[in-house]
Amino acid sequence: MKNTLMRWKLPVVCFIWQLAMIILFGVFIRYNEESDAHWIKTKIALNISSDLENDFYFRYPSFQDVHVMVFVGFGFLMTFLKRYGFGSVGFNFLIASFSLQWALLMQGWFHSLDYSDGKIKIGVESLINADFCAASVLISFGAVLGKVSPVQLLVMALFEVTLYAVNEYIILSLLGARDAGGSMVIHMFGGYFGLAVTRILYRAKLDQTKNESVYHSDLFSMIGTLYLWMFWPSFNSAISNHGDGQHRAAINTYASLAACVLTTIAVSSVLEKKGKINMVHVQNATLAGGVALGTAAEMMLSVYGALIVGSLTGVISTLGFIYLSPFMEKYLLIQDTCGIHNLHAIPGLIGAIVGAITAAAATEEVYTKEGLIAAFAFKGRFEGRIPTVQGGFQAAAFCVTLAISLTGGIIVGFILKLPFWGDPSDENCFDDEVYWEVPEEEPLYSVQSTNTPALKASSNGDSQ
Repeated sequence: MKNTLMRWKLPVVCFIWQLAMIILFGVFIRYNEESDAHWIKTKIALNISSDLENDFYFRYPSFQDVHVMVFVGFGFLMTFLKRYGFGSVGFNFLIASFSLQWALLMQGWFHSLDYSDGKIKIGVESLINADFCAASVLISFGAVLGKVSPVQLLVMALFEVTLYAVNEYIILSLLGARDAGGSMVIHMFGGYFGLAVTRILYRAKLDQTKNESVYHSDLFSMIGTLYLWMFWPSFNSAISNHGDGQHRAAINTYASLAACVLTTIAVSSVLEKKGKINMVHVQNATLAGGVALGTAAEMMLSVYGALIVGSLTGVISTLGFIYLSPFMEKYLLIQDTCGIHNLHAIPGLIGAIVGAITAAAATEEVYTKEGLIAAFAFKGRFEGRIPTVQGGFQAAAFCVTLAISLTGGIIVGFILKLPFWGDPSDENCFDDEVYWEVPEEEPLYSVQSTNTPALKASSNGDSQ
């Protein structure tokens, strides 16, 4: 199979966009106070005796975990397709690397711009937030996996990062919503954006014979699942307040994820034929508990509350894979390759609702007055806000996210339908050979080698 569609389009887009990043970074990006060489002078002036006061030492372990999730976790999670492993990991690598650069600029213009000199000051927390934005793009990537070209993916990332930054600014800075683990900002946004895009890009004659897994591809996908599952407490707590908020977010997420595994496997076994467990459910629905805890992660949800959320989300997500995904493809014409609706969109919606209820129910008896101010940032322009009002703003943030993600996804979907992006034909979807140099598969053994005693024994064992 030969492909010349990307001969010039992909290299030109990559080179031009990377050159643009270099120029924009040169004009706007600078180190923040704690990463600049002048930090030594600040330390002396403030009588700081240890480098441990630098934010790097608080945030970098979480940044490492989130970074692994973005590049290893999400990448390998999508390797379940039997002939699209290179595309899953490779294009994940490509669009995440572009997205985090563009996110540093977009988020910087909204959140980190120093108006005294017009520069964006970045540090380790900026890197975490950029990775969060890249994760949202990768969630959307899951909906169109195998059905679009790398140029289309880069164009999608360009627009999605921009809209992500706008939505993030509206719900966090203007509405004052709390969303430490990104149930709304990351998962709902990325999920419904991707679903809207894939609906517009619907292919009536899609070749589904390649949209399948084999034993080893499902095993590779489980590597991604386990990385994501282990590091999700870091994901949800990475930008929480130092101390009790961050500690609480990790504990709540840990509990929710553990509960989610049990209910996912239970429902899968009950509803699948002969009580067998479906690996698709284990690869995906076991992570839904971490998504659903994103908004309320740092709140006083209680550990048993986190177990309840994880348990219910595991059930709902698994039922979504069994019943909702086929319904959506047949009647709504939404071809969701990775099932992001069940892993990210619905659990993100659940997380938004849990966060709104938990915020509205907050009291001084549970948090203390100082704790309420710290947990919900009731200071500055939000000073004097009460928990019930906060719950209302949390609900408003949920509505804004849903509106922006669906509207933006529809518009970007139509942009991606333009004929000059080099999208693959229906028969070439889900196939690495369209865009990658794929080594020829060698037979496990030659015909002559079957005369060896070891292979004869193996063959006899297989036949039995």
